[in-house]
Amino acid sequence: MLYFIPAWYQQNQWHENEQKWYRHRMHTEFDDTVKQIQLFHRSKAYPYRIMLLSCAPNLRHFLHRQGVYHAAYWSCFDAIQEIRRRKAMILSFHNLNWPPHTEFIYTPFVIVAMLHGIKYAQIDFGEDGNPIQIDLYEKGKLNRKNIYDDRGFISSTILYTDEKPVYQDYLMENGIWKLRYFYSDGHVEINPNCPNYLLVYENQEQSIPFSKLSYEKMDNVISEVLTSYLNLTDEKSLFCVAMHERHAALMQEVLKGRKMILSFFEDRYDIGKHPKMLNMLETADYIIADSRENRKQIQKLTNKQLKIKDITPFDSRVDFGISQQLNVQKILVPVDGMEDSVFEQLIQSLGRYLYENENAMIHLFTRQADYNRKNFLLGRARECLKRAGMEEEWAAQEMAGNVAENNLDATEAVPVRFFAEQCVDELSVSKCMREQRVIVDMRNVAEVYLRITAISVGIPQIVHAETQFVEHGRNGYVLQDIRQLPQVLEYYLGSLTNWNEAAVCAYEIGKKYTTDVLLDEWKEVIDFVGQD
Repeated sequence: MLYFIPAWYQQNQWHENEQKWYRHRMHTEFDDTVKQIQLFHRSKAYPYRIMLLSCAPNLRHFLHRQGVYHAAYWSCFDAIQEIRRRKAMILSFHNLNWPPHTEFIYTPFVIVAMLHGIKYAQIDFGEDGNPIQIDLYEKGKLNRKNIYDDRGFISSTILYTDEKPVYQDYLMENGIWKLRYFYSDGHVEINPNCPNYLLVYENQEQSIPFSKLSYEKMDNVISEVLTSYLNLTDEKSLFCVAMHERHAALMQEVLKGRKMILSFFEDRYDIGKHPKMLNMLETADYIIADSRENRKQIQKLTNKQLKIKDITPFDSRVDFGISQQLNVQKILVPVDGMEDSVFEQLIQSLGRYLYENENAMIHLFTRQADYNRKNFLLGRARECLKRAGMEEEWAAQEMAGNVAENNLDATEAVPVRFFAEQCVDELSVSKCMREQRVIVDMRNVAEVYLRITAISVGIPQIVHAETQFVEHGRNGYVLQDIRQLPQVLEYYLGSLTNWNEAAVCAYEIGKKYTTDVLLDEWKEVIDFVGQD
């Protein structure tokens, strides 16, 4: 059995990332574990199970969004709370026990419950329309927050004093509190009237008493329950751990002596900042990095020869874009993490090219979810253009309906040539990429999903640093001097022949990252780790 231990945490806490439907998405749900589970779920190549350490009352909805609703899983908090239900259930807020004369007001975002003209509660819903949270008020102040499980019951409740959280009760299905977490110092207490946790393995149930009724922190509770479950598993089981600060130290302790694969994804966990974890790195049976560059960085941390392999979590697919059907030539420019000096030099170089190609449009690409991020980027671009003596209005905000101010003739207005693309999740990234004619990435760090998507769509990539996803002169160009960018852009945008050649090469390179290839690489790792 292969166990995936994911890093699905909210702000480095033992909680899921589920959010209210009307909130701007602040994070992407895609990571290495999601893609690895999808790979094994669809291929059925190896038996697997998710081993979830965080409290995730909306796990079923999350799995459904990822296309792996029927994935097998074990939840540590389900064990703690003695929850037996497995399937999601429809829960209507109308069926809850409301006081008589409660009036419901339907707003565009939430439902507000009023009692005798005073706000009594606020009902929030998730992206799938299920109630995920109800805030209760007393004399206008937040008094309690109920968090609902998608299986049809209250998962936990937070008590407030002067609108500050005091403690959180994790409840059993019948509403009795099982575990109480105190916000003041993080210590945890167990209900003495129900001091057991429930382990279910191979359809057999075991009720095991907690070793104590009070713990210094939540990590100790999770460690005890997890250790008990691990004792039930086969000694030949493999554990694929998504490296994360929240559980790295815990995994080093509880998985000692077990067959362990460590998975590193982007900048989620910098092991160089955690020297105590180097022993875990050196004793791991295998290490998976999401890119060649990441693999090299990990190898530099130790003098020992590691069993390490780079396997991209994202597979490539032939997905013909629509950029050739557009009247404009969109140039995608990722800017997250870029130094100010590089940003200014890049904007000015792109500005020079706009004088040569009237059909070119610059799309500044960001994955950051800040509310004012788009305006911020356009503002920076305007300042750079102004300092270079170029048309700063190229980066102006578009007016509603493209109507010029003061009813001036639109032909007299300076056309907008710079736009901001804010794509937090992978679905919006893919949609955006299909319209781009070329990508210009002058950052030193390769964003794996962006690279794979560019290969899938078949667009040329102009990059500053050489990566495994860009072969110079084939599917792109490695550019050291940004001042030469206009010439390279003209090479791809001024000739459809050159662009088509790059697209063909991109599809050829994409064959290295198909689902079948990635699955074969994973089989090699599993066979190596699983051998006696």
